[in-house]
Amino acid sequence: MVIVETIGRVRREHFARGKTIKEIARDLKISRNTVRKILRSEETSFSYDREVQPRPKLENWSAELDRLLTTNATSRAGAAHADPHFRRVAPAWLRRRL
Repeated sequence: MVIVETIGRVRREHFARGKTIKEIARDLKISRNTVRKILRSEETSFSYDREVQPRPKLENWSAELDRLLTTNATSRAGAAHADPHFRRVAPAWLRRRL
């Protein structure tokens, strides 16, 4: 994400000091395309807001994870591993420690 200070610095380097796009990109460690985008636009900030947050790997487990989290929140501290179902769904490295 490009912040306002970076946008200002890119414009200063190019318009005031006469640096080339390649020099600015090298100095600020950002891509030449980003430098071009900043110089061509009138924007003061660039952001990308995702409409839907995808969770493809967790989608199948979300109900189970919610159940485990609520069980853990209502049980006494440190006793989450007492749930026998937790032992089945816990990763192998965690099961060895329980």
